[in-house]
Amino acid sequence: MLKTYLFLVGAIFCEVAGTMLLPVSQNFTKLVPTTFLAIFYLTAFYLLTFVVNKLPIAIVYATWSGLGIFTIAILGYIFFKQTLSWQAIIGLFLIVIGVVLVNSFAVEAK
Repeated sequence: MLKTYLFLVGAIFCEVAGTMLLPVSQNFTKLVPTTFLAIFYLTAFYLLTFVVNKLPIAIVYATWSGLGIFTIAILGYIFFKQTLSWQAIIGLFLIVIGVVLVNSFAVEAK
């Protein structure tokens, strides 16, 4: 089960890295960032194929998207100087709490 969650963390990392490259690619006009963006996204989906064999897809997607959103919001603040309202910050923490709850009661797929 640990291996499954490591694959999920790897997929989240790759999806976040790809998303962070979106503005850098300047509408896919910059070759190097666009190439890495595509590699990161493809790797994220490849890793997810292993995870959905072990966990229910609803759990996988909730975790992947929830933690991805949270991480991208933090990195957007750090690297792109984007700001969030206090209501948005509370919402992001609620997403994390939801992901923790969902995974606390997850059962392995058969």
